Amino acid sequence: MIIDAKEMIIGRIATVAAKKALLGEKVDIINCESAVISGKKKFTIDDIKRRKDMGTYKGPFLSRMPDRFVRRIIRGMLPYKQDKGKNAYKRVKCYIGLPKEFEGKNMVKIENAHVSKVKDLNYITIEDISKKLSDKKRYKDE
Repeated sequence: MIIDAKEMIIGRIATVAAKKALLGEKVDIINCESAVISGKKKFTIDDIKRRKDMGTYKGPFLSRMPDRFVRRIIRGMLPYKQDKGKNAYKRVKCYIGLPKEFEGKNMVKIENAHVSKVKDLNYITIEDISKKLSDKKRYKDE
C-alpha cells in the first residue's frame, strides 16, 4: 500500500497505516514533508519543542527529518514493545518526496484525512516543524 501524504492530516494517515501494518501489509508513505498537523501553530510548535527538550542524554530523541518524524508518530500507534508491533513497525517506510521506484504506481488517498475536512484552517506542515526545530539559532521566531 502506497499512501500519498500531500496535504493530509498525519494522525489520520497514521491510524490507517498502523492498522494495515498490524494486519501484515507493507505500508509506504510518500511526500511526508507535505503532511499536516491540525491545531494552532504556536501550540503545536511549543508542544513539540517541549517533547524535544525533555529528558536526559539517554532520551527521548525526536528526529528533525520529516520522514523520521512521521514514522515516529506511527510508532506511537503501534504496540512497538511487543513482537507484533516490532514486526509491524518494520513494514512501515516513510519517504521525503516521490522516489523513482513509486513513480507510475497506484497511490492511495485516504478520504477523511484531507486538510479541507478540518473545520478551522489552523494547521502546520511537517516541513515547517522540521525547519523550526533545525534552526541554528535555538528556536528562532519565538
